[in-house]
Amino acid sequence: MVRGRHRDVAGQRRRRGHADRQLADFRANPASKGKTCRAGLWRYSRHPNYFFEWLHWFAYVLLAIGSPIAWLAWAGPVVMYVFLRWISGIPYTEAQALRTRGEDYARYQRSTPMLIPWFPKEDR
Repeated sequence: MVRGRHRDVAGQRRRRGHADRQLADFRANPASKGKTCRAGLWRYSRHPNYFFEWLHWFAYVLLAIGSPIAWLAWAGPVVMYVFLRWISGIPYTEAQALRTRGEDYARYQRSTPMLIPWFPKEDR
């Protein structure tokens, strides 16, 4: 059981790294200057790297199963979500993206889920 949980954590880290690589490849192309990455994981979430960072905190919940204070492990995902969503991560990243990419990013905001990956909506 622990081996499977270990594999889940490693998989989440790989996917977060994959999102970072997709963004780095996009930014390395001079034609993408001033544009928003919509390739790969970025098509389904505006912040896939934050999503996988948040998701990895659930591994600690799984690891705590059977402990008399297992309920305490839920503090990690809850606190991380609050910080990413409202305090430190997403608000600053979104504000910076709007300043640097303007209307292109505003269209991306209207069509792409903020954190939890899902299929994009038609731009309105």
